[in-house]
Amino acid sequence: MKIFEDELRGKTVMSEEGVYLGILRNSMFEEKTGSLTNILIEPSEEVDPRLYNLDEMGHLVFPFESIKAVKDVIIVGSG
Repeated sequence: MKIFEDELRGKTVMSEEGVYLGILRNSMFEEKTGSLTNILIEPSEEVDPRLYNLDEMGHLVFPFESIKAVKDVIIVGSG
């Protein structure tokens, strides 16, 4: 089953450990190939953003490959 990038936006993102990380707001891609490289997550208030890689807007940055599952929520691994 294919999942399109725009279907992911707005979904809840949780870690494999069950921590609510926030909401997926956008993604980054390789311009030449169109391959998705990173997802950008608006962090929840419970998350300490200092523990994660951040972009200039304060979004948590996870490699696209860290996505482990997509259903009602997105599950990401540590890398």
